[in-house]
Amino acid sequence: MEKHEKEKKKLGLSTKIFIALLTGAVCGVLIHYYMPEGYFRDTILINGILYVLGNGFIRLMQMLVVPLVFCSLVCGAMAIGDTKTLGTVGVKTILFYLCTTALAICVALGIASLINPGVGLNIALPEDATEVATTQVDFAETLLNIIPKNIFTSLSAGDMLPIIFFALFVGILLAAMGNRVSTVANFFSQFNDIMMEMTMMIMSLAPIGVFCLISRTFATIGFSAFVPLAKYMIAVLLALAIQCLGVYQILLKIFTGLNPIRFIKKFFPVMAFAFSTATSNATIPLSIETLSKKVGVSKKISSFTIP
Repeated sequence: MEKHEKEKKKLGLSTKIFIALLTGAVCGVLIHYYMPEGYFRDTILINGILYVLGNGFIRLMQMLVVPLVFCSLVCGAMAIGDTKTLGTVGVKTILFYLCTTALAICVALGIASLINPGVGLNIALPEDATEVATTQVDFAETLLNIIPKNIFTSLSAGDMLPIIFFALFVGILLAAMGNRVSTVANFFSQFNDIMMEMTMMIMSLAPIGVFCLISRTFATIGFSAFVPLAKYMIAVLLALAIQCLGVYQILLKIFTGLNPIRFIKKFFPVMAFAFSTATSNATIPLSIETLSKKVGVSKKISSFTIP
């Protein structure tokens, strides 16, 4: 009974991340307004401790992305086995992705035309600012770029599409060859388990990472700097909220019949992490883990669709 009560009282990761977001913002504002400028505040605290801990955490998550995605996809393709099923899942994923992207664009354009962020705000560009050259890549080249010339180059550069292509190829072959390649299949399965365990270890540090990232942001620019950008910030937050809490939850209810509120409760750490770090790549490991452990999505599906 006592053990059960202790487990109940233990704060969940969602709560810890949320507390870290709030306390980080408060701490950052206090540093900006009440701590005197100088070597300790600027160099040691803001650009030293907070910068290293915050970005160190993001790097730890980024470190996981390539090996975890690669192994997850190999294991996913191997688990599905049948290329026909794999093709069906792939086509459904692409179509769903295109639809949600189109909906996101509609939401963004709608909110932007309603609020008109940036109107009346004059931001002077630095004198040394240069125009960024844009390169156009045609459709044929885009398709060809999916096939890696050198898989090790793609792995080291973190180039996702070639990694996904090669991983699926390996997974399908492992499934087709069966017992002849059981040692290699076991290696990928066990290495995938190691990566998942590593993800959970690193995610236990999430509240510290989130606290440092948010705290440094507020300590650097203060609260008053947000006021001129309020319209832009409101537009971004409103668009994100509509897409995340509206569009996605309606789709969830239509296609699965699941309770959106229960889903949000379980998926909140992923949302909070993606929001506070502003990186989708680094969120991949946590997404796969959360879907598997809390939502009950099969790893062979999530490891294939999430990347």
